[in-house]
Amino acid sequence: MLKLKSNLVLLGLFLMATSIFGQDVFISNTENRNFTSLNGKWKFVLDPFQTGGMGGMPVYKNYQPKDKSDRVEYGFDNGKNLWVPGSWNIQYPELTYFEGNVWYRKTFDKPDKTEGKRYFVHIGAANYKTTVSFNGEILGHHEGGFTPFSFEITDLLKEKDNFLIIGVDNARAADNIPSKVSDWFNHGGITRDVKLIEVPSTFINNYFLSLDKSTLNQKNKTLKGKLELTGGNRPKTARILIPELKLNQEFDVSIDGTTEFSINTKGLELWSPKNPKLYEVTLVAGKDTISDQIGFRTIEAIGKQLVLNGEPIFLKGICLHDENPLRKDRANSIEDAQLLLGWAQELGCNFLRLAHYPHQEKIVRLADKLGILLWEELPLYWGIQWDNPEVLEKAKKQYAEMINRDYNRASTIIWSIANETASIPDRNAFLGDLADYIRTMDDTRLLSAAIKKDQELDGHPDSVYTYNDPLIEKLDIISLNEYLGWYGGAPEETRGKSFEFGFEKPVIVSEFGGGALQGYYADKQSRWSEEFQEHLYKESLAMFDKIDGLSGMAPWILVDFMSPLRQLPDVQDGWNRKGLISEKGQKKKAFFVLQDYYKKK
Repeated sequence: MLKLKSNLVLLGLFLMATSIFGQDVFISNTENRNFTSLNGKWKFVLDPFQTGGMGGMPVYKNYQPKDKSDRVEYGFDNGKNLWVPGSWNIQYPELTYFEGNVWYRKTFDKPDKTEGKRYFVHIGAANYKTTVSFNGEILGHHEGGFTPFSFEITDLLKEKDNFLIIGVDNARAADNIPSKVSDWFNHGGITRDVKLIEVPSTFINNYFLSLDKSTLNQKNKTLKGKLELTGGNRPKTARILIPELKLNQEFDVSIDGTTEFSINTKGLELWSPKNPKLYEVTLVAGKDTISDQIGFRTIEAIGKQLVLNGEPIFLKGICLHDENPLRKDRANSIEDAQLLLGWAQELGCNFLRLAHYPHQEKIVRLADKLGILLWEELPLYWGIQWDNPEVLEKAKKQYAEMINRDYNRASTIIWSIANETASIPDRNAFLGDLADYIRTMDDTRLLSAAIKKDQELDGHPDSVYTYNDPLIEKLDIISLNEYLGWYGGAPEETRGKSFEFGFEKPVIVSEFGGGALQGYYADKQSRWSEEFQEHLYKESLAMFDKIDGLSGMAPWILVDFMSPLRQLPDVQDGWNRKGLISEKGQKKKAFFVLQDYYKKK
């Protein structure tokens, strides 16, 4: 027994150690690289006590009995399968609310391994803490359930019988992001694509390209760029090509592999919702070539207006969870993205708030093509440990991963740093630091946060609602969540309400709404009826429309979504019912109220 305990302690220490073979290199634009999909059926081993090993034997070692007398207390070969990508919760009834460790195994051959190439395992997302191993060696660890990461396997890759074992732990914890309580389903597992990426020994791991807004009104506009190279023997020069602009420009590469450059263009067409123009852009450095489809635009907050490409714009939006309700799973495919954005377009939206965490990359890229503006955020939500410096570092790391992934997407115009957080000194310092950090990474987008009024300090229920959160000083946009008529009072009590802000900035109503069970019809005073939700939308829209500086809104929410917090029998049944569309894809009456409002905007 002492030996078993000792083995488990050593295993735990080893699993927490830093990467040995792996290097967590951020690789952007994996969609357009040379890769082999590792999606599909994976074998799995359940690890409910989170030991990392059974009988003192580490799971990642993939032990096999040598003969009939050998003791091995786990096994992948004869075990069940899990589909990747996908959450384990929907694949087996007994895993519906499971929180803990699951170890996944994928075996594959690689007979065409090429000398001089490098190989990386790339995981689009796994919720929440992940241990990645390959052929029995720990590559490294990742924390964060919604951002991508990669580990190198070049020196471990074999022609035959490779085994990739990934342990995923979705247990909630106070120092996680999000913390222990959230109003959405805790999907566990490998929820986005897994790829084996092949690149040259020295390659372009990341790049950033944007329009220099100081040249917006000039005939010949300038693009600003940055290139990051990984590997030795870096080339002295690199090249950018945009054939449609007849652009083919060479620039010098700095010694450290990080290079900034600028390009003068002629006839550049700007990206916008009415004209979502994307250019084919190719970067070449040494033996590596990477292409992308990029749009160019500017976004600014000028006084109380949001200004896109120098012109005021009103954001006709809706909030969205990264979930396909028809499958009851995390969205993870282009078909999922098309379903959700198709509904948003039918509603009349030019804007989506991607709540409350980074959504799949495919939806962001599709928004680029369709001309839908985006708000993106981290789950800095209820119960965050604002006084914990380690949590702040986690937030910075996860934000860096999201920005690195989506920097080149014209559709993303807002980074949001929090949702419904109380104004206390530790929170203000934490989010102020994070805001400063994000601005050092990206000065091409606007910052906001969804703020909820403190009723005791800032609200006067019978008159004026005031917003004086000191965090607003750090933001470009004032965004407010207000559920008057649902969590407080009746819908008609919104009449006569007004809003005041101590800042001259654009205002977005980032959430409002109420629940309705699709198919339940009654009078407009009956809670949970479609008529109640319809009535609430009519009254709320009339109230918010009077806000001075109103530049957009994103009501809560497009589609009903899964949430264990919502358990009212025969009404919620584990679903948040504030959607304008049911989990079966049926539109509620309030959908058409908002649709009509947007048609007139």
